[in-house]
Amino acid sequence: MKKTGILLLIVVMVAACNNKQTAEWKTLDPLLVDTTRAECPYLTKNEKGHTVLSWIRMLNDSTTAFCYAETKDGRTFSAPVVIPGTGQIQPHGENLPKIIFKPSGEIFALWGTSNAGPRNKYAGQVFYTRSLDKGRTWTAPGPLVTDTASYDQRYYDVAVLPSGEIAAIWLDNRKTIAKEGSGLYYAVTTPGKGFDQGRLISQPCCQCCRTDLFVDHKGTLHVLYRGIVQDSIRDMVHIMSADGQSFSAPKRISEDNWVIKGCPHTGPAITENKEGLQVAWFTGGRNKGCFYARSQDGGKTFTAADSVSKMGSHPQVAAMDNGSLMIVWDETNVKGTQVNKRIGWQWRTPEGSPVNKTYITGSDGNAEFPVIMPVDQHSALIAYTLNAGNKKRIACLLMTL
Repeated sequence: MKKTGILLLIVVMVAACNNKQTAEWKTLDPLLVDTTRAECPYLTKNEKGHTVLSWIRMLNDSTTAFCYAETKDGRTFSAPVVIPGTGQIQPHGENLPKIIFKPSGEIFALWGTSNAGPRNKYAGQVFYTRSLDKGRTWTAPGPLVTDTASYDQRYYDVAVLPSGEIAAIWLDNRKTIAKEGSGLYYAVTTPGKGFDQGRLISQPCCQCCRTDLFVDHKGTLHVLYRGIVQDSIRDMVHIMSADGQSFSAPKRISEDNWVIKGCPHTGPAITENKEGLQVAWFTGGRNKGCFYARSQDGGKTFTAADSVSKMGSHPQVAAMDNGSLMIVWDETNVKGTQVNKRIGWQWRTPEGSPVNKTYITGSDGNAEFPVIMPVDQHSALIAYTLNAGNKKRIACLLMTL
């Protein structure tokens, strides 16, 4: 298989023979294949269960190309597929372009563009296209929302439903209350067609933090987003639905009581293992940084927040087949007069107890917005944007238990 334009690092973790779990690391030299500028990596699974990496290739300062490639082992990748009609993507680490596969093999690709106007100079619009022949041809790109009352759609997420259709959530300017914030909308694809027009499922939401849509093993939908509580508190909230029709009232996963009149630009993450739902998020409340919690009752209650990193932001969490948890994040690092960002990684037991924590990028680099996805029962792939000089690249790192 051909290798895509990424930096590939391979890291090996081994467990000690005594009862202590430790980690030893082996790192190969970076492999740079593609010299083009690239950013906004995203990881998902295709209908075969293989890991798929997608990213934005920056052709110049204003023209983009949405690319993706498949890997079976996390080490070698297929030749990249370039999705047509994706030349106007607005790169944003919290509003990642995403690709998702139906069990039927049908592929959907979604991305955000700028829709700045007098009503909101930061407004965006979400477009999508789909392929019925495994990426050889694609439909003409179209808007996710056609209602002219909607002029701002951003910070979306997607998931495959038990029916085989795809659900999407996003933040939208349309809401039914006068309070500050955005409305949270939900839409579903129909067989052989695109998304329906969607409907409002919660409000008000912080206007600029990514959302997370997750379907658990029972088929229950879980949605995490940063809500606006009591008009001034911006904490992470959770809603859920057993049927995709009615959603529960929003409930905070942690009462961080972060009062901020601004845009944090850092959203939540959720996954599941045999111990229940596992979540990670950032807060700037009284206790600052990235935190972890879990729920053993399907999201009705969550454990107390447990610190992951006091300096961290943009966390992502993944569960391995054995239930072990991996959390990744980025954080500001100060070295003398130099200020940059590095990627942190933490390994936790299936019950959520921390085992090991380290940094997978150097203190003299500049890396941000990591994503993580299990490759097989032993390995997970981490991808992130690496700022190399004046050029952004995509870096990948394989973690093996």
